[in-house]
Amino acid sequence: MRRNRSLAAALLLVSLNLRLVVAAVPPVLGEIRHATGLSSVGGGLLTALPVFCFGLAALAAPRLIRRFSMGPLLGLTMAAVICGCALRLAPSLFTLFAGTAVLGIGIAVGNVLVPGLLKRDFPVQRVLMTALYSVALAGGGAIAAGLTVPLEHATGIGWRLAITLWGVFAVLALILWIPHVRGERAREAASIQQPVRGLWRDPLAWCVSGFMGLQSFGFYALFSWLPTILRSHGMSATHAGWMLSYASVFGMIGALTAPSLERRLRHPGVVLLICIALAGTGYVGLITAPVSGSYLWCALIGLGQGAPLALALGYIVGRAPDSNHAAQLSMMAQSVGYLIASAGPFAMGALHGVSNSWTLPLAMLLVVLVPMLFVGLAASRDQLVLAHQRA
Repeated sequence: MRRNRSLAAALLLVSLNLRLVVAAVPPVLGEIRHATGLSSVGGGLLTALPVFCFGLAALAAPRLIRRFSMGPLLGLTMAAVICGCALRLAPSLFTLFAGTAVLGIGIAVGNVLVPGLLKRDFPVQRVLMTALYSVALAGGGAIAAGLTVPLEHATGIGWRLAITLWGVFAVLALILWIPHVRGERAREAASIQQPVRGLWRDPLAWCVSGFMGLQSFGFYALFSWLPTILRSHGMSATHAGWMLSYASVFGMIGALTAPSLERRLRHPGVVLLICIALAGTGYVGLITAPVSGSYLWCALIGLGQGAPLALALGYIVGRAPDSNHAAQLSMMAQSVGYLIASAGPFAMGALHGVSNSWTLPLAMLLVVLVPMLFVGLAASRDQLVLAHQRA
């Protein structure tokens, strides 16, 4: 029991780091653009880069798992996050992008590993641990989004050091995780050896992957630009960063409640419909009254975006019959999903550059909700991937 608690704490601290260092950039994106001369398209590329790495590097995760096994590899992901944060300290635009890519690659592999570890090590508490995992992801975003600008202003350390200091949490996660690595290869020798054949041809696996991608598209697009949107309407940098954190707190609430609510309802798609309605209302509010109604819109968007993340992660774990399938499905869903999602921040910046307004980018997010609904309904079916192979 004590080991399970320690293992759960270590996994959740690792999970916190899977968004923390990414979330530190959007609140100071305006300062970064001013200091480096980045355009809105360049700013979109900077915020899209880690998400693109999430998708691309996730494809290598199964081979890395077979080479290192899951436990040691998760430790290496935290080491990559630490190295990426250190790179971003160097005073050049190249190292800013290079460090972001390195930490993005580390996080990508961690994104794939954690669902498989939850399936393997917490089979009975799978639903609870998946919900807590989702909360940790949202919590990391909330902490960095809300405190990066106040930390910078209170200490006068500048934006480079302000976004780098969050790497301390990766150091703590690595220290806490190391004791759980011993004997890992022996535990996994029978479970992670061969790829799951036919997964990339399975319709349900594609539905899970598509839903992961479309909900992440909206999340990262707005997550990257929300402070900039609010600042363009006259809100202060500190207040705008706080609003991103405020939305993330409601995202944690949505992530924590959605899985249990879905299990209690006869039709699981009802939860998804509620999420679509909440997020859509929030997007419309940001178009029509971005500052005066910001607290309401950010709360609705937080709930509407946080809950689908928990549902998507739950589908990865719940549609897999064992930890090997969960790790492989996680790789597929997160590689496909985050490659889709990486277009979100870039598209937001590009559409703003073309229209010189935030109406068109926000309207794009409204349109994306339609395919997200249909793919999500298909992914919510209580089935297992590759069921025909076991029939």
